[in-house]
This record gives sequence, C-alpha cells and structure tokens, in this order.
Amino acid sequence: MISFSYRLSRPNRTLRCSALLLAIATLSVSAAAQPDSAPPPPGKLIELGGYKLHLNCSGSGSPTVVLSAGAGDFSTDWALVQPKVAAFTRVCSYDRSGAAWSDLGPKPRSIYQEVFDLERLLKAAGERGPYIMVGQSLGGMVARVFTERYPRQTAGVVLVDSYSEDAQLSINGKLTRLRLLAKDRPIPAPRSVVTGDDAMTVTQVKNAQDFIKDFIGKPKIEPPFDKLPPDAQRARLWASVQPKSFTQSDDYLAEISAKAYAESQGNAHPLGDIPLIVLARSRSDYPPEVAAVLIAEHDAQQAKFAQLSTKGTEIIVPNSGHHIQLDAPDAVVDAIRRLVTRQ
Repeated sequence: MISFSYRLSRPNRTLRCSALLLAIATLSVSAAAQPDSAPPPPGKLIELGGYKLHLNCSGSGSPTVVLSAGAGDFSTDWALVQPKVAAFTRVCSYDRSGAAWSDLGPKPRSIYQEVFDLERLLKAAGERGPYIMVGQSLGGMVARVFTERYPRQTAGVVLVDSYSEDAQLSINGKLTRLRLLAKDRPIPAPRSVVTGDDAMTVTQVKNAQDFIKDFIGKPKIEPPFDKLPPDAQRARLWASVQPKSFTQSDDYLAEISAKAYAESQGNAHPLGDIPLIVLARSRSDYPPEVAAVLIAEHDAQQAKFAQLSTKGTEIIVPNSGHHIQLDAPDAVVDAIRRLVTRQ
C-alpha cells in the first residue's frame, strides 16, 4: 500500500489518503545526502507584491507549456519531463506559495489564489500565452481552474492522473468525499499583496518543526522519486522539510471541490473546445478492503475528465502509478507534443 497524507490548515492535522490523489509526497534520498542549506534555485524568483515565487523556464517556441505539480510536490519533480519538452517549445515549471524557493503569499492559500498568482507570475516574468496547462494530481485542478478563468490564454490542457472533485479520502478509517466536508462559507477572493498576517506565526512554525521531527525524521527518497536526477532529489529533500512547505494550497479545498462538482452537473463541457488530453495511471496500490471501490471510481473519474472539453481524449498509460511524470515521462512529453503540433 502506498499511503499519502494531505495536511489541512495545521501541520499536525493529517488526512490519511488512500485515494492517493492529494499527495503530500513520500519523502526520500539518504539522510547523509540531506543538504544543510538551500540549493540554488534553477529558475528565477519573481516579485509579485511583497512576495516572490520561483519560476523555472527553458526552451523556446510557442505555445508555452506550464507545469503544475501535485500537493506537496515541487517544480523539480518535473525534471524528467521539462528538458525533453524544452527541446521543441518553451516550458515553465513553478513552485506554489510556500513550496521550495517560493515565499509565502497571501492567505488563504487556496487554489483560487494559486491560479491568480500563476497568471501574474507568468506575465511578470515576460512569458506570453497562449499556454498549454499541464497539471498532475492537485495540479490538475489548478490547470482546470486556470483554463476556466483564462480561456483565451489557454491553448490546451494535459491532466496527469488528476485530482477529482468527487474523490474519496480515508479519514479516520472511513472513506469520505472531501466535497461533503465543505462548510457554508464563501471562498475569499485572491489578493495581490501580502501583509504581516500572512506570515506563519511562531506557534505554526514550531508545530511544523515538531511534525517534521516526530513524523518525518531523517527523510529518504523512495520510489518513484528515486527516478529523479541527483540534483532534483537533493532539492526535494531540502524543500520537503521546510516549515513553510506545510502551508501549500489546501485552504478551502473542500469548498472548491464542492463548487466544481455542483458546476459540473449543469455544464457538460466547462473547458469548451480547448484541446484536452487526460493521462490516467494503470497501476494502483489501494488496500484490499477498498481497492475494488476506489479503483472503479478512479477509472470512472479519469474517463469523465475527457468530457470536460468537446476535444478531450483519455490515455491510460501502461506501467504507471500516480506520478506518471516519473514512471512514464515520455507519455507526458508525447501528450504535450501532440497539443503543441496542433497549433
């Protein structure tokens, strides 16, 4: 069984996620390899309004490809995909607020705030659309929301074993749909500047440090992250134990999921006719007692994603788990190439 934790609000509150779509990824390399200080960022830190986000772009051409990682993952986790895409077009990966080299941005750190920041980040860096949005796991929801908010800036979408708004998580030993945990509260509008209230408090930092000490200890790289090149593994090892990394886009996820689910009931093709490729994994490691239910649901949800656009198609990638970009990076590259050559 592969088990992932999805953290809500505070680092000492976790949801054990056998649905494996909301992955605070398994930490890994040997303890001896753990860096004592931050490795240099491969990209640039872009000022957005009192905070900077890390953007790493390479290659040339159009349209520009934008890579959005899953929850708990980092820009460097695209290391097997980005260089190959850079060989035929421009491609950018980034770290969301609080992840790796990126500063903490405004609260709440929701997907809506992330999409707002991402559009401003690309513009501030001089990266021009249209973009092909590529999102893995929770990054798939980021790609979808970006496309719905900025359809004229989106040339295509690739969803890589994406998170579904109807996904079930194992919470306290019981399968629960995250959207059903939504509270009757409005989702705050994104903000473009930070204030002192957006920083982690002393207590939050201590809670994160205690969580790292008590539950992570000396991390090591485990599959599939052992497929990353050494520099990406070192970056992951350092980034995964930074207290700020426990603040990634989890705020209001239940409400955003509920809203996306409700909207899907009345809109058969929310992405219109924007070209869409859905990449689904072929391998799952659910516990036996829930495997039949979760595998069937996951397969149905991935197939349904292809209906988000009138030009959608699904590809089940052989010999792949949740992180298809690590297990079968060429499948992701080929999907991106298909959309680039359509332009």
